[in-house]
Amino acid sequence: VQLVESGGGLVQPGGSLRLSCAASGFTFSSYSMSWYRQAPGKERELFAAITNTGRSTNYADSVKGRFTISRDNAKNTVYLQMNSLKPEDTAVYYCKKTGGITLWGQGTQVTVSS
Repeated sequence: VQLVESGGGLVQPGGSLRLSCAASGFTFSSYSMSWYRQAPGKERELFAAITNTGRSTNYADSVKGRFTISRDNAKNTVYLQMNSLKPEDTAVYYCKKTGGITLWGQGTQVTVSS
């Protein structure tokens, strides 16, 4: 049972990245999924979530209009498309299974810098 994030890296301000979170060991299509991030010296924050069917999404104001969460239940994967990245988006990004036993991925570093 695990979640594995990928797709992080270094990007210039205004750039884009797409993160992936591959799930295994549980019935992915039964659970909502969320993305969190944790910047240095700050608490981990929830900023995007998607229902199990993908029909409903929610975003924090800090990323609304720039980030898009989506999922492919056939591939057991949740995605995060990040556009118009800002230096303040620099953080370790985590996906989380919502409901049932808590499950986090290991995180992937996103650094926005020129």
